[in-house]
Amino acid sequence: MSDAQGVNNYHGPVFNAGSSGNQFAWNNGTVTQNQQHNTAVAPGYEELASVVGNLLGELPRAGLGETERAETEAAARGVLAEITGADAPEEGRLRSALGRLDGSLAPVATGVVAGVAVGAQEWARAAIEALAGLV
Repeated sequence: MSDAQGVNNYHGPVFNAGSSGNQFAWNNGTVTQNQQHNTAVAPGYEELASVVGNLLGELPRAGLGETERAETEAAARGVLAEITGADAPEEGRLRSALGRLDGSLAPVATGVVAGVAVGAQEWARAAIEALAGLV
């Protein structure tokens, strides 16, 4: 004989673990959601934050392929997360994040990646040069 199993019908989000910073909308025809994370840049990393922020702003127009764009965006956001967190930046993690960012830009800058738009190679090379020596 088996135990009776309960059936749960949920009509909204269910959290089985801690959750913060999430936004949800359901049963809406249209919705616009905005979220701001106003965290301060760690002292001494303002120029790096500016360069990476500019890189993210230019990224949609840089002419990268979807894969390269996604990798570069994730790497850039990793750098920003390290220098804007509640704790002081940890140098090893920051170097690692910068290495991922350089690594995502290098194949484009050197022309290894085929199919990127005209100007992407120069843009990636300029971004790498701007990042060099900031940390």
